[in-house]
Amino acid sequence: MGRLDGETVVPVQQIVRAAHVCIDMQNIFSKNGVWATPWMERVLPTIDAIVSRYAERTIFTRFITPERAEDRPGQWQRYFTRWDRATRQHLHDDELELVPAMARHVPPAMVVDKPFYSAFMRSSLYDTLLEKRVATVVVSGAETDVCVLATVLSAVDLGFRVVVVEDALCSSSDLGHDALMTMYRTRLQHQIDVVNADQLFELWSPE
Repeated sequence: MGRLDGETVVPVQQIVRAAHVCIDMQNIFSKNGVWATPWMERVLPTIDAIVSRYAERTIFTRFITPERAEDRPGQWQRYFTRWDRATRQHLHDDELELVPAMARHVPPAMVVDKPFYSAFMRSSLYDTLLEKRVATVVVSGAETDVCVLATVLSAVDLGFRVVVVEDALCSSSDLGHDALMTMYRTRLQHQIDVVNADQLFELWSPE
């Protein structure tokens, strides 16, 4: 198994010392949420299959919005003024929780909360991965071109090998999703592998 890197085939190596980081599969992004992501229902069965196989190696992230727009710095205030409905003063109690299909895996899966797009920004994720001696981050979740993108680039910067599971990502934008898959394959191919779930199961034996 491999992929084209210019005119050469780059084989995808076996996955070891890995953790599955599942980004923001929360009610707020589900069908009736403030930030509904239409693809979520389509990819949930695939993500559920991944989590079921690697539950003890899965870390769910939750994007935690501020109580009020003014609680965040700089341009975030403008953003959450536009999306005032998504601030915690207006959300229902369960809207920032994981969707039920994911929540049922906790424990043994873990949950890490984050205040920004990247799961590594002002969260406990990096320390958790170090404690688990993780070298490879397998990424799924929402949205491909926002929080997933920010998390993937942070993981690359921190030196992790990144494996993106293409059919376990969801976005509100087909264009954005496709553009990111192209970028990973053509610009970051030495640090990021793009696989589908079946390939992931072949490459990663449960640890």
